[in-house]
Amino acid sequence: MSSTLVAPGPDLDSAFAALGDPVRRALVARLARGDATVGELAEPFDLTPQAISHHVGVLRRCGLVEQRREGTRRPCRLSVDRLSLLGTWIDAQRRTWNDRLDALERHLADDGVVR
Repeated sequence: MSSTLVAPGPDLDSAFAALGDPVRRALVARLARGDATVGELAEPFDLTPQAISHHVGVLRRCGLVEQRREGTRRPCRLSVDRLSLLGTWIDAQRRTWNDRLDALERHLADDGVVR
């Protein structure tokens, strides 16, 4: 079996688990447009800033979000490296399955099943 079909491992497992939540996916999408504080992230949601802070904490612990201090502000930013790692893993899966489907199509065509 190809190594690209192996589970992503603990580093990616936590990131994929974090992205399983729709609020966290929305936060990632918002941060893709630029840095934001927890208060700014909370604006479009019917959630308390504390709830958003919890979601940001999950994203921070899995490495998808970084938070820094700028005086009294604590803006959040996406970790491009971690997102790139997720994208690389997903691309490898896509290539593997495209290759397998192409091989199946060739096999079926050689057997006269597909014309």
